[in-house]
Amino acid sequence: MLKKALTLLALASLSAGAQSTNPAAAKMLWAGYHDYIAAAAKDVPENLYSFKPTPEVRSFGEILGHVAGAEKMFCGMVLGDKMAEDDVEKNVKTKAGLIAALADSKTYCDKAYARTDAQNAAMIDLFGQQRSMLYALMTNGGHDGEHYGNLVTYMRLKGLVPPSSAPR
Repeated sequence: MLKKALTLLALASLSAGAQSTNPAAAKMLWAGYHDYIAAAAKDVPENLYSFKPTPEVRSFGEILGHVAGAEKMFCGMVLGDKMAEDDVEKNVKTKAGLIAALADSKTYCDKAYARTDAQNAAMIDLFGQQRSMLYALMTNGGHDGEHYGNLVTYMRLKGLVPPSSAPR
């Protein structure tokens, strides 16, 4: 699954300049990383949620909160809702709360990824640049992939096996 997601990300990045790609591929990319992140949230003991490899970076739990909030922000851009990206990270601190926030962001984002090709072709402001809604959805998946990589490193440092490497 991880290899497939990385391949899709590479293909998506090639078409990013054209502002278009396969919507099913964008959803597959995002859902794959989201599911790995949600599984990591469940696998890691709560006492490690405060773990930071260095003082300058987010803790394991803060990354989970950041991802949940950012997913809602990106999907909110597509759905026409203004969401605060840092709301979850600032306000949700427990393992149960962060797992629930990730489940909530998945339910919310499923609506954005269910939109039609024509709807996703519409342009929106994405951090000061005009981009298609599909581009915002692709960015959401890429952002999740970036932070899943952080979580993998944190888990490995603590002797844990990340979901993408776990035996099936």
